[in-house]
Amino acid sequence: MKVTFTSALAVGIIIAAMAIFGTGCGGGSAHNNSVPASAPATSGSNVQPITVSSGPEKNYANGVFTSVTVCVPASSTCQTIDNVLVDTGSYGLRLLSSAGGGPLTLSLPQQNGPSGSPVGECAAFVSGFTWGPIRSADIQIAGETASNIPVQVIDPTFSTVPSACANSGVPEDDSLQTLAANGILGVGPFISDCGSACAQTGALNPGLYYECPSGGCHVISESVSQQVQNPVASFPTDNNGVIIELPAVTAPVGNLSGSMIFGIGTQSNNGLGSAQLFSVDSIGEFSTTYKNNSYPAFVDSGSNAVFFLDASSSGLTVCSDNSGFYCPSAQANLSAQTISGSTTASINFSVVSADTLFATPANFVFPTLAGPNPGMFDWGLPFFFGRNVFTAIETKSTPKGAGPFWAY
Repeated sequence: MKVTFTSALAVGIIIAAMAIFGTGCGGGSAHNNSVPASAPATSGSNVQPITVSSGPEKNYANGVFTSVTVCVPASSTCQTIDNVLVDTGSYGLRLLSSAGGGPLTLSLPQQNGPSGSPVGECAAFVSGFTWGPIRSADIQIAGETASNIPVQVIDPTFSTVPSACANSGVPEDDSLQTLAANGILGVGPFISDCGSACAQTGALNPGLYYECPSGGCHVISESVSQQVQNPVASFPTDNNGVIIELPAVTAPVGNLSGSMIFGIGTQSNNGLGSAQLFSVDSIGEFSTTYKNNSYPAFVDSGSNAVFFLDASSSGLTVCSDNSGFYCPSAQANLSAQTISGSTTASINFSVVSADTLFATPANFVFPTLAGPNPGMFDWGLPFFFGRNVFTAIETKSTPKGAGPFWAY
C-alpha cells in the first residue's frame, strides 16, 4: 500500500496462511481499456524479463519478479539476485541480506552520516517496515547500469531498531518469511524514496534515515542524492521511465511471463503510441471515480489485488477467514473511471471470491483478486494484465512531456 510519504510498496499473500503481509495493498482485475496492449517485447538492451510467480517461498500471489545484478561500485565483484519484486509504487532497490535469509552476500560500501557512523533506514509502509543500512552499489538490469547509487540492505542485525520504528504499529519485514521476496525493485514515478521531506531538519522530518553510532541510532537529515534512489533514473540512457508489459489473463494460472522495458520514447520498442497520459501530483496520485464517488488513486505493480472500498452494494463482502480480500458469492463485474485533468479512461474489472481463487494450490496468478481499502483506490497487479503500463519519472522528458505520469 502507500507509504506515509510518496511511495507505495508490495503486498504479499502467503496462501498457506491466507494472510496479507507487507508493504502494500492491492490490485483488481482490469482488462478493458481503449488501448489494447501489444505483445511483450522480448529482446533489446532495455528489455528485462519479468515473471508473475509464487516467489522464492513458493507462496506469493500476484507477485511480479525479476533478477538484478549488484556490484561493488566500479568493480567486477558482482552478484545476481533473483526473485526481486518489481514495484511501480516505490522507489529504489532494497535487498534482503543473508542475515534475514536472503541471498545477498556481497560486502557493499557503507554510507556514513555527519559524525562518521553508519546510516540506516526505517522504510515505513502501511503494513510493515524494512530496516537496514544504506550502502552503495552498481545496479545492472538488462543492458542498463546505474552506477554507485544508494540502496538499502534489509538486515535485522544492523544496530537496534529505533523505538519510533519498532513501535510504529506494523511488523518488521526483515526476513525471507515475512518479505516473501529476495528484495524490492522500486521503479515508481519519483527519483528518491523520500525527497525533500527527509532532507530537512526539525519536527517535520518524517524520521526515515538514522545515523547509528554504537550508543544507538538517531534521526538525521538525509540529502536527496544520498537517499535510496530509483535506479532507472540513474541509467545513462533509457532513464525517463519504465513500461510493464504483461499479457492478458482471464482466469487463474500458475505463472505468467512478461517484460519490463526501460525508457519511454527513447527506442523503437518503448513508444507511447496512443496510450493515454495520467499526470500525478506530488505524492504520486491521480483520481478514480467509482459509483459516483471520487478517490485518490495510484498504480502499483507491487500490490497484489485491486484495493478499494465497496459498501457491499455489489455483494463484495470481505472474506470471513481473511478480511484483507473480498469474497463475493458470485463474480462481480464492475467499472471505474481513472481521471487526470480532462483525461478519462473507463476500466472494467471483475472480482471473484479470494477463497475460490486460492482453492487451487498450483495457481499464483489471479486477475480477479480484490480487497477493501477505505478512502483510496489502489490499482494493483491485476490492472497490468493485458495492458502496457508506462511509468514516467519526475523531471525526465518524454515525447509527450515530462514526468511524473502514468500512461496506458
